[in-house]
Amino acid sequence: MIRLADIAGPADLHALSPADLRRIADELREAILDHVATHGGHLGASLGTVELTVALHAAFDSPTDALVWDVGHQAYGHKLLTGRRDRFGTTRKLDGLSGFPSRTESEHDAFGVGHASTALSAALGLATARDLTGGTSHVVAVVGDGALSGGLAFEALNNLGRTRLIVVLNDNGIGIDPSVGAVGRHLAELASGADPSGGLFGALGLDYLGPVDGHDLAALGAALTEAKARTRPVVVHVRTVKGKGYGPAEADQVGFHGMNPFDKVTGLPLKPSGGGPPSYTDVFAAALVELAAADPSIVGITAAMPSGTGLNRLMAAFPERGFDVGIAEGHAVTFAAGLAAAGLTPVVALYSTFLQRGYDGVIHDVALQDLPVVFALDRAGLVGADGPTHHGAFDIAYLRAVPNLVLMAPADEAELRDMLFTATRFKGGPSAIRYPRGAGPGASLRPEFSELPIGRGEIVRSGTDVALLAYGSLVGPATVAAEMLTERGVSAAVVNLRFAKPLDGELINQMAAACGRLVTLEEGTVSGGVGSAVLEHLSARGQSVPTLCLGLPDRFVAHGTPAELARLVGLDPPSLAVRIADWLSTVQPRP
Repeated sequence: MIRLADIAGPADLHALSPADLRRIADELREAILDHVATHGGHLGASLGTVELTVALHAAFDSPTDALVWDVGHQAYGHKLLTGRRDRFGTTRKLDGLSGFPSRTESEHDAFGVGHASTALSAALGLATARDLTGGTSHVVAVVGDGALSGGLAFEALNNLGRTRLIVVLNDNGIGIDPSVGAVGRHLAELASGADPSGGLFGALGLDYLGPVDGHDLAALGAALTEAKARTRPVVVHVRTVKGKGYGPAEADQVGFHGMNPFDKVTGLPLKPSGGGPPSYTDVFAAALVELAAADPSIVGITAAMPSGTGLNRLMAAFPERGFDVGIAEGHAVTFAAGLAAAGLTPVVALYSTFLQRGYDGVIHDVALQDLPVVFALDRAGLVGADGPTHHGAFDIAYLRAVPNLVLMAPADEAELRDMLFTATRFKGGPSAIRYPRGAGPGASLRPEFSELPIGRGEIVRSGTDVALLAYGSLVGPATVAAEMLTERGVSAAVVNLRFAKPLDGELINQMAAACGRLVTLEEGTVSGGVGSAVLEHLSARGQSVPTLCLGLPDRFVAHGTPAELARLVGLDPPSLAVRIADWLSTVQPRP
């Protein structure tokens, strides 16, 4: 009797009986559940694709046949079946396996992924290269239904042509939050059998097979076998249930998308939340609802992340003023520009890493027209176990280059409230607020809001030997590092810059004159970041002040806990103190 422990690689599935495949699927589901219950991670999406994963690897010959996963949340079972079972316990841990497919990790990961809507374009590239080189292998894109709301997926659909390519549509009606929009409704119509020609897919020249029960191994096997025989691009429409096979995950598909360790029997977290400071997300969400109650011009927009960004609270309080546009960041940005052009005050709540996908709209549609759109960038900086695809490393640098855009970052939760208030009242152009994942330092939250003067920082701590110019999440660590430097005989001032653009040039000049040496600190890439802005300011005024720029290095940072990653890149207080002290020993202050 073949068991999961006997599967060294996907080729071992090819000759198995239906009963053996069913047993492998059951054990695979249990292994995923055990792992996430113990270690945390993404649960619901991978539980929902257990049978599909087994069927794919039984039908295709990976890595000769390329499996391209859209959104890596689906791929835990794929990892377990492709020679990584012994290391699976290291997933999302420092120096361990990635939580997503990664080309550097396994030859079975045909294309790396972390964001959605990329699989069709990547698979078309692989299939076209195969055809140009005379290959005969299969290329399969496994696409979640939510990913089809992304513009990139439609751009790829428009170009599939007659390329021999298999699209497996994993349709479960939900991404992280329930799917929205006309695409989901159209898929529901297809699933009902109302249009056997394939509807949109047929109109675009793709063959259509389905709908197929995504938890019926025999039906999946038959559909995939038929798809392999087609010479045209073909869509296999597979209906699955997110969280399948685990009652709590089926009942709460949003909550069980990504989990901390939990009790497998009850589904309850092992460490109940509460008791500590609120998260920045919660503070933002509460402040936005409060501001929207007083200002009817405020509306909120997110891209398939209402629960992740906290916008669900605005949508509950003011349903007509909260918009989830699906996985469509580019549309979210330009939609916001249209709202602002009509006199509203749109707040676009996205993760920092996802705004990258709407960058053209930020420049062309928002900033060029000087429209008062507010960008609320959650998960800025190092996010932890999701790793390099999700770290908010670049927003300071890529937004700082855009004219007319005000950039700010709070040092604590109270300052986040005031910055959101300031941004929604600022009508001089667009603005962006970046804030980190998780809880803040626990600052007292005043009931009232205070409007901050644009482009003005504050001195947090006095000193004479060096001035630490900190931005956002590094104000706290900089203050602790300054205290550590005192033990080394160094008197360090700390400045909360608050704004990366416009900079508080007057305050920077003051600190340069008082201390003679400057250190900039930011939880973003050093290249093009706040440190670069300070150096540009000094250079433009002919000032020669020894300046050390500290931030994220010029490489993609791995996954691990936030504390581990801060140590890894030298941004935790002890590392900061050592790096600054070592640098101070090599440079003299400006006379």
